[in-house]
Amino acid sequence: MQAAVALLLLLLTSRSALAQTMPAEFVDAATVVDGLVVDVRYFGADNFVGTRIDGYEAPRCLLTRRAALALTAAQRDLARRGLGLKVLDCYRPTRAVAHFARWARDLADVARKADYYPDVDKRDLFRLGYIAERSGHSRGSTVDITLVRRAAGSDPDMGTRFDFFSPKSWPSDISVGKPARRNRALLAAAMARAGFQAYDKEWWHFTLLNEPFPASYFDFSVR
Repeated sequence: MQAAVALLLLLLTSRSALAQTMPAEFVDAATVVDGLVVDVRYFGADNFVGTRIDGYEAPRCLLTRRAALALTAAQRDLARRGLGLKVLDCYRPTRAVAHFARWARDLADVARKADYYPDVDKRDLFRLGYIAERSGHSRGSTVDITLVRRAAGSDPDMGTRFDFFSPKSWPSDISVGKPARRNRALLAAAMARAGFQAYDKEWWHFTLLNEPFPASYFDFSVR
């Protein structure tokens, strides 16, 4: 009986997800932000789960138009220093968030522990806030983003890798080197001037202050 109920819920969820289409207010940010580098980590296996994440069917950065236009200001700001923006994640379907939660509850899967959470017991990922049941990314105006050198196309030192579950990833952390602290500050300042608010636990995470869907969590696929 329980198995039948679980199957029914899965089918209903799948049909609901398939029925969703991208709202007209969303755009492909790469078509709006000139020179934006797109490296969507959840489309491939280079992430803390170690596999492509549910809902990512293409390596695209989908955002609300308002968020994408705000990124253009940050891109112009950084261009004066020979820098640009590289997005690592943008809109995130709610089914992807559910995929993270399932992974976090599978305590036997620690394949990427050494790379992403070497000092954290996987049982503590929810308690410490590294994994959550909901994500602001699903509202379409939050980005995970880093810097890139425009001429060389290389990544400046940011102190930790993206999605590194550690206080070393906090923007306020002073244990990383001076170049990393300087680069984090440059990124945060440019994003703030463009209208984004930083997250105090992840140097790469920014949310548009006047986001158009503050209470809506979408589940259309990234395609």
